[in-house]
Amino acid sequence: MSSTAQLRSLNINNINPHVKKAKYAVRGELAVRSEEYRAKLAKGATDIPFEKIISANIGNPQQLDQKPITFFRQVLSLLEYPPLLEHEDLLLNQLGYKSDVIERARWLLKTVGSVGAYSASAGAVGIKDSVARFIEERDGHPADPKDIYLSAGASSGVNTLLHIICASPNTGVLVPIPQYPLYTASLSVLNAECVPYYLDESKGWGTDLEAIKSAYKKSEEEGIDTRAIVIINPGNPTGASLSEEDIKAVIEFAAEKKLVVMADEVYQTNVFIGKFHSFKSVLRNMQKDDPEKYKYVELASLHSVSKGMVGECGHRGGYFELVGFDPEVVEQIYKFVSISLCAPVIGQCLVELMVNPPKEGQPSYALYKQEWDGIFSGLQKRATALYEAFKEMEGVECQDPQGSMYLFPTINLPPKAVEAAKKEGRSPDEFYAFRLLDATGVCVVPGAGFGQKENTLHFRTTFLAPGTEWVGRITKFHKDFMDEFR
Repeated sequence: MSSTAQLRSLNINNINPHVKKAKYAVRGELAVRSEEYRAKLAKGATDIPFEKIISANIGNPQQLDQKPITFFRQVLSLLEYPPLLEHEDLLLNQLGYKSDVIERARWLLKTVGSVGAYSASAGAVGIKDSVARFIEERDGHPADPKDIYLSAGASSGVNTLLHIICASPNTGVLVPIPQYPLYTASLSVLNAECVPYYLDESKGWGTDLEAIKSAYKKSEEEGIDTRAIVIINPGNPTGASLSEEDIKAVIEFAAEKKLVVMADEVYQTNVFIGKFHSFKSVLRNMQKDDPEKYKYVELASLHSVSKGMVGECGHRGGYFELVGFDPEVVEQIYKFVSISLCAPVIGQCLVELMVNPPKEGQPSYALYKQEWDGIFSGLQKRATALYEAFKEMEGVECQDPQGSMYLFPTINLPPKAVEAAKKEGRSPDEFYAFRLLDATGVCVVPGAGFGQKENTLHFRTTFLAPGTEWVGRITKFHKDFMDEFR
């Protein structure tokens, strides 16, 4: 042990080993290096072969110039500084605020009091009422505000649920591979078992029931107490939307094996191909057809203001809805969220705006619709440009862009590149991603960070960055890379 380590209570060998074991690739070493480049460029460095960093490693829309929705930000400005409401004439006639903005701000202030004050632990009651109405309208089935918990983004909801589910080192949770590393990292920290099931790349990254069944059976044979299944729909990093049949199959299996279903539905508005079906609506229809069989299915559905056309990651707003949970377990969930006091209140207000945006005929509707549609078509356009570029690149295979904010192409690298990666002590996809960053300033995440089938290589990129010039940078780099290692 070094002498410096002895001067302190904590050193790398005596901190929580489960935290050390956790990996979170989207904010890993590549992201750190990209920030170092960003800092150098800001100081005017001229010895770097690019002028700008493109952070395609993380779904952070506004960092990549997605504009906030005007209605949302105008309401928030009044919530943060209510004295502005005393100058209604100025707001309406000189600052471009509309009357429905002022009405909504007044209503939200009445509901929460002050955005600088704690709310009830599970969230402000009036906001939960709005969320329940949104779910009812979306699904055609009733929703009860008492089953809704407002959270600091969906991640906080995932953290709460996994803390409740993971009772011992033997607890297992079925997680799709590839997956968003929040799940594997959280299970590592909780010292619980990730039970991986592989998505089928040949079927557009569809959920394969046979893969789920065999992963469950293997976990049983290993003595793991598998209690829950995570479904990300639409998928991250793959963008795939599940069909109603796929969702039914998952719920049927969950009912048979008594698994809690965790439906991560944060990309529900980012759907280019097919249609979003919520787990709640499919479950309620199944319960209608066979009340006894599906009576006790436990479902937790999560949503967030961070993604979609809202893209307000930094405001940390989200919610989860519980269906079919034992009342005594619900009490413990309430206690757990109470330990953190409450979700950020300004984030809660943003959730209310997301689920209850301006309606047709209201003063702010035309601009809201124009902004929403513009963001959606921009995402789709860039996804298509990226997909078309990948199709032309040697050794790259990519599924059609279906939704969310990402593409997850397969890369087939020459043996010499694999050898060079080995010499650097990196996986080949990681080696490729570092070379890409150093040459172009484009930061992606190697497929290893999400999990991938053995002997396959991928990377995940967002298609959030504006314009398509950076896509050309990737194409040129890839050609040079393949030529270098031929």
